[in-house]
Amino acid sequence: MTTTNHQGYFLEDLTIGMAAEKTMVVSAEKINAFAELSGDFNPVHMDAEYAATTMFGKRIAHGALSASLISAVLGNDLPGPGAIFVELNMRFRKPAFIDEEVTARAEIAEINEKTGRVKMKVSCLVDGKAIIRGDAGVVVKKRPQE
Repeated sequence: MTTTNHQGYFLEDLTIGMAAEKTMVVSAEKINAFAELSGDFNPVHMDAEYAATTMFGKRIAHGALSASLISAVLGNDLPGPGAIFVELNMRFRKPAFIDEEVTARAEIAEINEKTGRVKMKVSCLVDGKAIIRGDAGVVVKKRPQE
Protein backbone atom coordinates (compact mmCIF):
# COMPACT_ATOMS: atom_id res chain seq x y z
CA MET A 1 0.00 0.00 0.00
CA THR A 2 1.27 3.46 -0.91
CA THR A 3 0.83 6.31 1.52
CA THR A 4 0.41 9.89 0.40
CA ASN A 5 0.41 13.32 1.95
CA HIS A 6 -2.79 14.22 3.76
CA GLN A 7 -3.27 17.39 1.73
CA GLY A 8 -2.58 18.09 -1.92
CA TYR A 9 -3.11 21.45 -3.52
CA PHE A 10 -5.38 24.01 -1.93
CA LEU A 11 -7.82 25.81 -4.22
CA GLU A 12 -5.66 28.94 -4.17
CA ASP A 13 -2.66 26.94 -5.49
CA LEU A 14 -4.45 25.84 -8.66
CA THR A 15 -4.33 27.54 -12.06
CA ILE A 16 -6.08 26.76 -15.31
CA GLY A 17 -3.85 24.59 -17.50
CA MET A 18 -2.10 22.74 -14.67
CA ALA A 19 -1.94 19.05 -15.58
CA ALA A 20 -0.77 15.69 -14.27
CA GLU A 21 -0.42 12.19 -15.71
CA LYS A 22 -0.15 8.63 -14.46
CA THR A 23 0.76 5.57 -16.51
CA MET A 24 0.05 1.86 -16.14
CA VAL A 25 0.64 -1.21 -18.28
CA VAL A 26 -2.57 -3.23 -18.64
CA SER A 27 -1.76 -6.85 -17.88
CA ALA A 28 -3.93 -9.96 -17.93
CA GLU A 29 -3.41 -10.12 -14.15
CA LYS A 30 -4.78 -6.58 -13.70
CA ILE A 31 -7.79 -7.38 -15.88
CA ASN A 32 -8.45 -10.54 -13.85
CA ALA A 33 -8.07 -8.67 -10.55
CA PHE A 34 -10.40 -5.91 -11.76
CA ALA A 35 -12.99 -8.52 -12.74
CA GLU A 36 -12.81 -9.95 -9.22
CA LEU A 37 -13.18 -6.50 -7.64
CA SER A 38 -15.94 -5.25 -9.92
CA GLY A 39 -17.81 -8.50 -10.54
CA ASP A 40 -17.66 -7.84 -14.31
CA PHE A 41 -16.72 -11.14 -15.95
CA ASN A 42 -17.83 -10.25 -19.49
CA PRO A 43 -16.08 -12.80 -21.73
CA VAL A 44 -14.67 -10.02 -23.95
CA HIS A 45 -12.41 -9.27 -20.96
CA MET A 46 -11.89 -12.79 -19.63
CA ASP A 47 -12.01 -15.37 -22.43
CA ALA A 48 -9.45 -15.13 -25.24
CA GLU A 49 -11.35 -17.62 -27.39
CA TYR A 50 -14.60 -15.68 -27.09
CA ALA A 51 -12.86 -12.30 -27.50
CA ALA A 52 -11.32 -13.53 -30.79
CA THR A 53 -14.86 -13.69 -32.23
CA THR A 54 -15.63 -10.04 -31.40
CA MET A 55 -14.90 -6.87 -33.34
CA PHE A 56 -11.75 -6.44 -31.22
CA GLY A 57 -10.22 -9.83 -32.09
CA LYS A 58 -8.70 -10.33 -28.65
CA ARG A 59 -9.28 -9.66 -24.95
CA ILE A 60 -9.77 -6.04 -23.97
CA ALA A 61 -9.39 -4.32 -20.63
CA HIS A 62 -12.48 -3.12 -18.82
CA GLY A 63 -13.06 0.52 -19.73
CA ALA A 64 -13.46 1.25 -16.03
CA LEU A 65 -10.01 -0.22 -15.36
CA SER A 66 -8.41 2.32 -17.69
CA ALA A 67 -10.67 5.06 -16.32
CA SER A 68 -9.64 4.19 -12.76
CA LEU A 69 -6.28 5.79 -13.53
CA ILE A 70 -8.13 9.12 -13.72
CA SER A 71 -9.15 8.65 -10.10
CA ALA A 72 -5.51 7.93 -9.23
CA VAL A 73 -4.37 11.19 -10.85
CA LEU A 74 -7.06 13.26 -9.13
CA GLY A 75 -6.59 11.64 -5.72
CA ASN A 76 -2.81 11.45 -5.65
CA ASP A 77 -1.44 14.20 -7.88
CA LEU A 78 -3.77 16.96 -9.07
CA PRO A 79 -5.53 18.31 -7.09
CA GLY A 80 -4.29 15.46 -4.89
CA PRO A 81 -5.04 14.28 -1.36
CA GLY A 82 -8.00 16.01 0.24
CA ALA A 83 -9.81 16.70 -3.04
CA ILE A 84 -13.25 15.13 -3.34
CA PHE A 85 -14.06 13.53 -6.71
CA VAL A 86 -17.75 14.34 -7.33
CA GLU A 87 -18.40 13.97 -11.06
CA LEU A 88 -17.10 12.06 -14.07
CA ASN A 89 -18.38 12.15 -17.65
CA MET A 90 -16.54 9.97 -20.15
CA ARG A 91 -16.71 8.70 -23.67
CA PHE A 92 -15.00 5.40 -24.39
CA ARG A 93 -13.49 5.70 -27.86
CA LYS A 94 -11.31 2.59 -28.12
CA PRO A 95 -10.33 -0.28 -25.84
CA ALA A 96 -6.99 -0.95 -24.21
CA PHE A 97 -5.49 -4.37 -24.94
CA ILE A 98 -3.29 -6.58 -22.78
CA ASP A 99 0.29 -5.28 -22.48
CA GLU A 100 -0.59 -1.78 -23.69
CA GLU A 101 0.51 1.24 -21.68
CA VAL A 102 -2.35 3.54 -20.69
CA THR A 103 -1.64 7.12 -19.66
CA ALA A 104 -4.32 9.04 -17.78
CA ARG A 105 -4.16 12.82 -17.99
CA ALA A 106 -6.09 15.46 -16.07
CA GLU A 107 -5.91 19.18 -16.80
CA ILE A 108 -7.60 22.01 -14.94
CA ALA A 109 -10.17 23.67 -17.19
CA GLU A 110 -12.23 25.79 -14.79
CA ILE A 111 -11.95 26.95 -11.18
CA ASN A 112 -14.92 28.25 -9.21
CA GLU A 113 -13.35 30.09 -6.31
CA LYS A 114 -16.70 30.64 -4.59
CA THR A 115 -17.77 26.97 -4.45
CA GLY A 116 -14.36 25.29 -4.52
CA ARG A 117 -15.39 23.20 -7.54
CA VAL A 118 -12.79 22.51 -10.17
CA LYS A 119 -13.57 21.14 -13.63
CA MET A 120 -10.87 18.94 -15.15
CA LYS A 121 -10.47 17.79 -18.74
CA VAL A 122 -9.57 14.10 -18.49
CA SER A 123 -8.37 11.50 -20.95
CA CYS A 124 -6.71 8.12 -21.20
CA LEU A 125 -4.28 7.56 -24.05
CA VAL A 126 -2.54 4.60 -25.67
CA ASP A 127 0.37 5.47 -27.96
CA GLY A 128 -0.69 9.12 -27.79
CA LYS A 129 -4.22 8.38 -29.05
CA ALA A 130 -7.26 8.97 -26.86
CA ILE A 131 -9.15 5.86 -25.78
CA ILE A 132 -11.24 7.81 -23.23
CA ARG A 133 -12.15 11.50 -23.15
CA GLY A 134 -14.28 13.45 -20.76
CA ASP A 135 -14.39 15.77 -17.82
CA ALA A 136 -14.32 15.41 -14.08
CA GLY A 137 -15.45 17.58 -11.22
CA VAL A 138 -13.65 17.81 -7.91
CA VAL A 139 -14.15 19.90 -4.79
CA VAL A 140 -10.94 21.35 -3.40
CA LYS A 141 -10.42 22.82 0.06
CA LYS A 142 -9.51 26.47 0.42
CA ARG A 143 -6.37 27.27 2.35
CA PRO A 144 -7.20 27.57 6.06
CA GLN A 145 -7.15 31.12 7.39
CA GLU A 146 -4.44 31.73 9.94
